[in-house]
Amino acid sequence: MAKDNYEADEEMTVTLDLEDGSTVTCSIVTILEVEGKDYIALLPLNEKGENDDGEVWFYGYSENPDDPNEEPTLEYIDDDDAYEKVAEAFDEYLDNCEFDELV
Repeated sequence: MAKDNYEADEEMTVTLDLEDGSTVTCSIVTILEVEGKDYIALLPLNEKGENDDGEVWFYGYSENPDDPNEEPTLEYIDDDDAYEKVAEAFDEYLDNCEFDELV
């Protein structure tokens, strides 16, 4: 994962290094807590900074509590049950806000 980019009038983004060697910039939608663990919801963006299909990616998310300047860690969710719980939590999150405001 590359360093987060943030400017006051822009949304927060993160650049992911994918297994095939390509990179994808994603908008950070939210961080969710599910069963005591943090997960991040990312909206992949195309070259124009737009999302084409509404697809959202979920990853495990952790920060180093001893060094707030250290880059957060993202990890692939390989447990189907955990993934489903995160997806359900994200659906509840969307129910509590206007999705159109996120995109």
